[in-house]
Amino acid sequence: MPYKLSPTSINLMLECPRCFWLQLVKKIKRPEGIFPSLPGGMDMILKKHFDKFMQRGELPPEIREYGVGNGYKLFNDKAKLDIWRSNQKGIQYKDKTSGILLRGAVDNLLEKGEKLVVLDYKTRGYPLKEDTHEHYQTQMDIYNFLLRMNGYDTENYAYLLFYYPREIAETGEVIFDTKLIKIPTNVKSGESVFKEAIKILNLKEPPKASQDCGFCKWNTETSLL
Repeated sequence: MPYKLSPTSINLMLECPRCFWLQLVKKIKRPEGIFPSLPGGMDMILKKHFDKFMQRGELPPEIREYGVGNGYKLFNDKAKLDIWRSNQKGIQYKDKTSGILLRGAVDNLLEKGEKLVVLDYKTRGYPLKEDTHEHYQTQMDIYNFLLRMNGYDTENYAYLLFYYPREIAETGEVIFDTKLIKIPTNVKSGESVFKEAIKILNLKEPPKASQDCGFCKWNTETSLL
C-alpha cells in the first residue's frame, strides 16, 4: 500500500529520520500524550468566521488592519476549498515513480490576481517570539509545492495569522490579539523534502537517529538496562 505523507509527517522526518521510517514503514509510532481540543475548536470557528466574509466578498478586519486589502480577496470556490481543507483529502500530489502520495489541508487561501496565497491560522497561548513563524516554513513550502503541482500559480510568500489571548473581559469573554506574518516560500524546498522522504522510505533498514531525538535516546539507553 503506497505511503501517504503530510506536512506533519515531513516535519517528523526533519526531526528524526529514524522515527519517521519506523512510523511509516513499521507502523511504530512515538508515544502520544493527550492532545488539547481547544486548537481544533478554534480552527473550526475561524473557518466559519472567514467564510462569512468570503460570501460577502470582503476581507475580515484582522486581515485589513495589516494593510492586506487592495488586490486581495478570499478564495471563493467553497466546494473546492472544503476538499482542500479536509485532512482525509486535502491538496494532493502523487509521485509518479514511487506512488507515494503527499497531501496537505490548508486553512484558507487569498487570491491576488491570477495567483493564490496560502493563509494559515495559528493559535497560541502567548505572544509571538521573534522566530515563531519559522517553525511553519516547511509546511508553507509544501502547500505552495502542492498547489503548483496541481496547476495553480502562487505568490512566493504565505501569510500566517496568529491568535493569542490578551485578557478576559468582565463579561467573561476571552479577548484575543492577532498578528499577521508574511513569510517567503520556496517551492523547490517543498519538493526537496518530499523527495528526501521518498528516499528514506525506500530504505530497507532504518536510517540513523537524529542526535537530539529524545525518543531514540531513551529507547537506546533503556535497552542497555
